[in-house]
Parts: sequence; structure tokens; C-alpha cells
Amino acid sequence: MLEMKVPSPGESITEVEIARWLVKTGDYVEKDQAIAEVDSDKATLELPAEAAGVITLQAEEGEAVKVGQVVCLIDTAAPKPAGGQTSEVKVETPKQEVSKPAPAPAPAPAPVPTASTPAAPSYAAQAPSPAARKILAEREIPAAAVSGTGKGGRITKDDALKASKPSMGTPTGGVRTEVRAKMSMLRRKVAERLVSAKNETAMLTTFNEVDMTAIYDLRAQYKDAFKERHNVGLGFMSFFTLAVVRALKLFPDVNSMIDGQDKVTYQYYDISIAVSGPKGLMVPVIRNAENLSFRGVEAEVKRLATRARDGQITVDEMTGGTFTITNGGVFGSMLSTPIINPPQSGILGMHNIVDRPIVRNGQIVIAPVMYVALSYDHRIIDGRESVGFLVAVKEALENPVELLMNGDVKGALEL
Repeated sequence: MLEMKVPSPGESITEVEIARWLVKTGDYVEKDQAIAEVDSDKATLELPAEAAGVITLQAEEGEAVKVGQVVCLIDTAAPKPAGGQTSEVKVETPKQEVSKPAPAPAPAPAPVPTASTPAAPSYAAQAPSPAARKILAEREIPAAAVSGTGKGGRITKDDALKASKPSMGTPTGGVRTEVRAKMSMLRRKVAERLVSAKNETAMLTTFNEVDMTAIYDLRAQYKDAFKERHNVGLGFMSFFTLAVVRALKLFPDVNSMIDGQDKVTYQYYDISIAVSGPKGLMVPVIRNAENLSFRGVEAEVKRLATRARDGQITVDEMTGGTFTITNGGVFGSMLSTPIINPPQSGILGMHNIVDRPIVRNGQIVIAPVMYVALSYDHRIIDGRESVGFLVAVKEALENPVELLMNGDVKGALEL
């Protein structure tokens, strides 16, 4: 009998939560087959079987288990069932045989002869008394929306008064239900980190607007050739990522973090990108973005986003990061104040692109404009650095050929 213990999903993680079992007790599992999904405070990971055999679960869904704790047993000596994947097939068959001779359906007709039972509802059930009828008519509440407690289900005056009693506003005949579900460990950790960031940093946000005309023109001209050459789309993230790297080089305080009483300034640029996954917000990291081309950034963004949405992202792929980019524009956000991703000191918020009137060369023109926001930790970043950083991002996005491509568009796009 093999005891399967929770492996360590990453450094500093001591506890995980069984999000969902993919097998049942008695199932036969193959070696390396995914048997469960477990939530850590950073990611949702699959738990593979360490050996083939019949499994016995030792932990419930939603249960928090320590790293190294036994979560299931695998009987490695059990033979693989010949006709199916699970060993429960043999157990279910006798249950079906027992249910056949048991005349469970036979008693069902027995209540039918008691014809007096349905007769009463035909007169009283859902039928309001005269006083109840008057109250319901005044309140414009249908009798069908009220449960009667009188004899035979008749609606009494008290039933009508209770049904029409206002509750948090104008009474209606609608259903007022609620669903309570435990948040996943990942969602709870995200909530904890967001509150911590608000409470433990001196967070401020500065805003600006970007004329996206130049990027629109480049994409319209080269996106088909780029896609055909590199098998990946030419999106906005490569422009923003490279513009951020350039701005971080100009204003290194934004690429810094506080460690106790020290300021740590990084000489590399690991850019975290916020991705909405099935389990909540994921923030995978593009490593050494300063060494990547437009093609490299787009390929890495696609790879990480796909892995996050498929639930395959690892803790290592989300660890670290010196600065974060989040794109609320994909959901239609016009403007927001993004929350810092601790222990980082800055986060850039992208938003939707809308045609707006702007002044260009003394003339009012219509242009695709995006509002951008930089939230930063004022303990380590002053106003000069924060505003200068965002202006540098704006300048690079509005003049990408000169500032991001060194005047060589085809060379930068590797066409």
C-alpha cells in the first residue's frame, strides 16, 4: 500500500487545499494520472498518481492539508480491471441486482387510492381567505407567490400579511435566495494580498492618455505578415512591455522594492502580466523582458496566458517579477486605479481604446485614445519618478518606430 503525500508545490508554501478530486475511492488509477486539483496560495496545480493501483481517498474536497500529509492510499498490488477504468464496477452490479427484486415501485400506487388527499387542495390549496384576498389585491401580490399555512394549504390573513411585509425595499413576488460557497485558497490569498497592499503601502496613482494612432497604423500594416512569419499575433502587449522596460531603465526607482530598511533596485526586468484564469487572477512573469523582441514578448505572453487559463501554470512561473502590467481594457474598463502587486512598487493599468477628440498640431482630430494609470508606492517612488515614468511610457507608445524599433520596423518585427 503506497501512501501518497502532498508534495511541496514551491518554496514557502506549507499548506494546500483539495480543490477537486478527479477520481473516487475504489477507482483504478495509472501512474502519473491526474487524480486531484489542489489550490495553493499562488496557483492551482494537478496532483499526479505516484503509482498504478486502486485508490482510497483520505481527504475531503475543500480540506486544507499540510505539505507532506497523506491524502490518499494506492493499493499497488490490486489488478487492473479488465472491462473498465475503475474497480467500482464490481461493487455497483450487486446493488443493481438487489434493487430489482425489491418492490420499491410497487408501494407507489398505494397512495393513489386515497383520493381524498388531492381533493382538498382543489378547494383550499393556494386559495386565499376573503381577508387574505383583499390584502393580496391591495399589495398586487399573486396568490401563486404565497405559501398557505391554513388547513389544506389555504392562504390565511397572516400568510398574506407576512408575504407583503417589506424587506429591504419595495416588496415583490420574486424569489429571494442566496448561495454560500467557500472561497478557494487562491482567492482567499489574493484577497489577503490586496488588503495588505492597500494597508501597508503609501499607494498613489497617476494618470495619462496615449494616442494609439501610430501603433494602430503599424499593426494594420504588419500584423498579417507578423502572424504568418511567427505564428503569433502582433498585439498591444509587446508594445507596452517594451515601453515599460525602456521607462524602467530611465527611472530605476520604479523597478525597486523595499526590503526592511533597504531599497533593492533590480538590474533586470521581470514583467508580471495579470491574467484572468478560471480560479481567479493569475500573474505569470515574463523573465528578462529586456532581452526579448516583439516576437519574443508576444510568444511568451501567449504561452503564459494559455497555461494560466488551462490551469497548468506553475508556482515558479508566477514567482518574482519586478513590475506588473494589467489590462482591464479587455473587459471594457475606461479608467481604474490598479492595486500594487507586493512586494513590487509599481503597476501599470491599461484600459479600453476609444475614439476621442484630441488636439494634434493645433487641430481637433478624432484618434484612438487609451487612458493609462500608474499606481506606485510613494515610500520609495517620488512624484517626479512616477510622473516621468508614465510620460516615458506615453512617449514610446506614441512614437514606437523611433523609440522602440530604432527606426527599423521590419528589423524590429523580424520580417
